[in-house]
Amino acid sequence: MIRSAFFLLRILAAWLFVFFLAAGLWSGLPFIGQAEGPIVLACGITAALVVSGLFSHINRVRLIAGRVDGNALANRQRRQIEIPFEAGEAFDLLDAAIRELPNVEQVRSARDSLQVSAKVARPNPYGHRALGRWNPLEWFGTPRNQLLATVTPNHDSGSVTLICEPEAPAWTDLFRVDDGTNLENAEAIARAITRRVAQRRRDEQAAAAQTVTEKELTQAKLSLLHAQVEPHFLYNTLASAQLLTRQDPQRADEMLGHLIDYLRHSLPRTQDDASTLGVELERAVAYLEILKIRMGTRLEVQLDVPEELLPVPLPPMMLQTLVENAIKHGLEPRSAGGTVWIRARRSDRDSVAITVADDGDGFSTRTSGPGIGLRNVRERLQLLYGGAASLSVAGNFPNGVAATITVPAAGAAGSAGAAMAGSVRRG
Repeated sequence: MIRSAFFLLRILAAWLFVFFLAAGLWSGLPFIGQAEGPIVLACGITAALVVSGLFSHINRVRLIAGRVDGNALANRQRRQIEIPFEAGEAFDLLDAAIRELPNVEQVRSARDSLQVSAKVARPNPYGHRALGRWNPLEWFGTPRNQLLATVTPNHDSGSVTLICEPEAPAWTDLFRVDDGTNLENAEAIARAITRRVAQRRRDEQAAAAQTVTEKELTQAKLSLLHAQVEPHFLYNTLASAQLLTRQDPQRADEMLGHLIDYLRHSLPRTQDDASTLGVELERAVAYLEILKIRMGTRLEVQLDVPEELLPVPLPPMMLQTLVENAIKHGLEPRSAGGTVWIRARRSDRDSVAITVADDGDGFSTRTSGPGIGLRNVRERLQLLYGGAASLSVAGNFPNGVAATITVPAAGAAGSAGAAMAGSVRRG
């Protein structure tokens, strides 16, 4: 109440000075200066309008702000708002909040200097003023407000300085109130910024939750694809080993040793992290060695994988799938068998191409082309690498099929190459 009273007295004192000045000028006029009635009536009407306008201003400020103090009653409002985004994002958010302000016009934004200025038409919350343009309160100030907002970059946030004021010199504040319109504008912009920041946080939380869900679904799908191992291979190998134990115990022991190597690389791991080309090559070699015992001279294997490419990250079972596909669809249908080639080359500075080729039947009528195995390879590459990896399948000259996986070459160098070098054998 004390601040409200001081606010009233300050403006009334300014108008009292105007009344005395007007009375002095009136009394100096010839003839009509002797009549005091007109000037007293004019000053009385003006005083009544001023007092009613002041009380209306105080009540409206109390409704908007929920309090009455010097800062809330002032025609010129200043806000300091911290936005927890970097300066560019904070500026975009501030600019959008200002442009959605009611009655805003002439918005000018400068992204380089991180400043936004605008004019805001001042609404009359009580309809038309008494006496219209003859109302003395309309003689000071203008019917518009203006605002200036500046974003100051901090380490990881933007600090907004917001100024809302009448489009009139400061001296007019001694005579006229803004009916809380600048307070309303400042509060509206602050609310809009708070709402947008909260919405951004909700969107980020929703995106994070969606990412976690998608990651879980991806991991589940990768686990399912990884689990699709041909069970008949295991049964056939064990049956062949059982037969060889009676006919050729040494070869049976060799087959079981390769089977152990194959299973050691094929059993599920505690984490579904990417394997390496070297590890996957060991698995494929163990698999092919088993088949060489079973198929005899019908199968020949050629390996051409540089040692420096052995540490290249590669999803588990992906190379194995290509090798199994070459055997199942290319060589097994042929009575004469054939050759399987495994070749790796750095295709450019950032990727490595791994090719599994055969000289079998190729895309014959007995095979319907690439099946579920190659489709799984494509799906896994898309899930793990997006567009950074690919699978291409083409005919091999003069016979057979060549399937090539291209993956990023990250981690292609290191000491792991020497450790795995012994696993690369050339047939």
